Amino acid sequence: MKRRPLPVTAALVATAALLLTACGSGDDKSSDNDKIAGADQGAETPKESASPSGAPAEDKPDGVDVSLPKDMNLVFDWDRPKDENEAAAMQDAANFVRAIYRGVDKRTTKDAAVVAYSTGDGTRYAKTQIDARLDGGWTATGTRRHYQATTRSAPNGNSVEVAFCVDSSKFYSKEIKTGKVLKGAPNITDFDYFKIVMVKLPTGDGLWQASKVYVEAKAAKCQ
Repeated sequence: MKRRPLPVTAALVATAALLLTACGSGDDKSSDNDKIAGADQGAETPKESASPSGAPAEDKPDGVDVSLPKDMNLVFDWDRPKDENEAAAMQDAANFVRAIYRGVDKRTTKDAAVVAYSTGDGTRYAKTQIDARLDGGWTATGTRRHYQATTRSAPNGNSVEVAFCVDSSKFYSKEIKTGKVLKGAPNITDFDYFKIVMVKLPTGDGLWQASKVYVEAKAAKCQ
């Protein structure tokens, strides 16, 4: 059986299609790309910020536990931007991805990490991804690589677009009941290109939340 990819909500697919019209060539000089989509999206203060005391300190950025099981390996193969805001936004974009798979592992859409690192459409996207695994009776295992990352700030400095490639060719669904890993032959469906709009939490805590998520599936430029 082939690996089951996570779906994207219909609304996000429609939004992504509009975005990809401007960025499909990979040329950021287009005037359509000058303004970050969703840059005016407001951030929401997390309603929870708890983390189990047993988690290693490095797995609790901002006091939130984003630790994952050893067989769920998320690799972020990218360099830290020189701009401090963009560096913080990039780090929390990674934490947003970790939060989704922590929700998959914990079998809940209400984990503190999802609450902390997402808002608005970002939260809806995270819940859609987690619910797909819950409904299918799956978790995830293997290595998911994130690379070729770029960042771009809005003029007001309160919004940063974090874009990156994803290689899921060694990342699989695993049946909860049987423990069976669902593998398939690597192909173009294993590669996606993400753009996540991160917004700064207005409380001054330095936390950034994913407010918009755009996905280009079958991204040949990421192969």
